[in-house]
Amino acid sequence: MCKYLKMTLVAVLLAVSALPALASSALETAPDFQLVTVDGTASLNQYRGKIVYLDFWASWCGPCIDSFPWMDAMQKKYADQGVVFLAINLDEKRKDADRFLAANPVSFTVAFDGKGDVAKKYQLMGMPSAYIIGRDGKIRYTHIGFNKGDAAEYESHLKDLLSTK
Repeated sequence: MCKYLKMTLVAVLLAVSALPALASSALETAPDFQLVTVDGTASLNQYRGKIVYLDFWASWCGPCIDSFPWMDAMQKKYADQGVVFLAINLDEKRKDADRFLAANPVSFTVAFDGKGDVAKKYQLMGMPSAYIIGRDGKIRYTHIGFNKGDAAEYESHLKDLLSTK
């Protein structure tokens, strides 16, 4: 990712990191994509009928380091209930992402979007950004940034969607 874009994303993150999780008011259908993963490929449509926590991250993102253990714990806790965590990396160089993943191993699926095409579809506003997508494929909640103090709120959004069929 070019230096200017990195600096812009960091500035936006700092500006919005104190914001609480935002509920998506439009309930828009989440844009589909197909990306390369560590083990093959992933598309959003393959998870239709499940609750998807879609996270955008990069190796240079400080809050991403904090979010990975939480997402991994939540994946393990809720996988049997139909919750899927999918993290999309935005590093231009795959080796940067691979180094991060070696230091921060996870059980959820990681996909790679080095050109940022999927991030553009989601109109990414900060790093990391997460979109909680309901079983119907609609975006239900959006989180910009990651703060450990808000983790209980993020989990409550998952529980809310799990309670509705």
